[in-house]
Amino acid sequence: MGQTIIEKILSHNTGKNVKPGDIVTVNVDRVMLDDIMIPFIVDKFHEMGFAKVWDPDKVVLIYDHLVPASQQDDTRHFRVGDAFVERYSIKNIHRSDGICHQLMTEAGYVKPGHVVFGTDSHTTTYGCVGAFSTGIGYTEMASILGTGTLWVKVPETIKVVIDGELPANVMSKDVILRLIGDLGADGATYRALEFTGSAVKNMSIASRTTMANMAIEAGAKCALFTPDEKTEEYCEIRLDDFQKSLVGDADAVYLKELHYKAEDFVPVMACPSQVDKIRNVSELEGTVIDQVFIGSCTNGRLEDLQAAAEVLKGKSVAPYVKLIVTPASRKVYQEAAACGAIKTLIEAGAIVTHPGCGLCCGRTGGILSDGERVVATNNRNFLGRMGTSKVEIYLASPRTAAACAVAGKIVSPV
Repeated sequence: MGQTIIEKILSHNTGKNVKPGDIVTVNVDRVMLDDIMIPFIVDKFHEMGFAKVWDPDKVVLIYDHLVPASQQDDTRHFRVGDAFVERYSIKNIHRSDGICHQLMTEAGYVKPGHVVFGTDSHTTTYGCVGAFSTGIGYTEMASILGTGTLWVKVPETIKVVIDGELPANVMSKDVILRLIGDLGADGATYRALEFTGSAVKNMSIASRTTMANMAIEAGAKCALFTPDEKTEEYCEIRLDDFQKSLVGDADAVYLKELHYKAEDFVPVMACPSQVDKIRNVSELEGTVIDQVFIGSCTNGRLEDLQAAAEVLKGKSVAPYVKLIVTPASRKVYQEAAACGAIKTLIEAGAIVTHPGCGLCCGRTGGILSDGERVVATNNRNFLGRMGTSKVEIYLASPRTAAACAVAGKIVSPV
């Protein structure tokens, strides 16, 4: 019997021939701790009685949600985190270098075939390079820090096949939003999403990252792409035989298969306040907006900033509309500056901020108030996400968001 990608990864990790529904204990290759959760992880770690971290070199602590600090208690998280890494000789620490999910692959911590856990739901992101990665709570993380292991249930897999060529005004954000709309917010709960097809193969790692990031919005346990030559270049490795084998077998058993023609995709948005409330942008045109946010671990990469700059070149942000751009990392910021994208965005009237989570998690810069409406490229539009519960959040691609910033209302990108 053939295997899906997730079954191959977990079989290789455990040395067992696993199948969906099996409960297995995995050996963890890497963990990511974020600044929001670090005090709770540390308290639970000590409560469990651990005297040492199982492997300090496999631990990464990233300050991204709370930088720059915007509330008085934020600095407590930094103090607790710094004390923990010093006490247990943890060397992999990033203080405002960018968003955790960008840095984990960008900085080389995650490789194809790895088993990775992080204290943030969007840890599914690392499936972009063919790793099994998923979010967990602080109790589970404390346990891993002490033991290096965690139990998981082997998930069933939904295969998503996308063939053809995407239209010029469509980005991978439109693709994953449409899929979430088709599946529903709980349609992939504790399942793996496995992406394949000619359109998927043609996607950049950045585009795949966007899709893996948002898989959790359909409830997915993980999202997986087959490693290829683009993965090799991005991860700066040569794929070994195991990594090359990470493709779903022809005789693998899938829960179901979804097939799409790339040419059928159009620009879409997730409407307030549900991520699976998907509408074509053409149906929403004319809706007046107050703000646009381009950034986050979903769409703050160089490819995204370049797409926005292409739309904005020679144009200006509409009067009384704020356009906030937040690069996903320092490296992205530097690359966007070097290629001229930042200059174009600034000339158009954008506010370019320090790399980090920023407005996505309702923190520094750009909080909205009652009755205001924002078009954003991040991954969630829940009530109260970016301000009060009366703020309306529309999720869109960077190309669509940039077009809306110029028009001062929702419009389709060209």
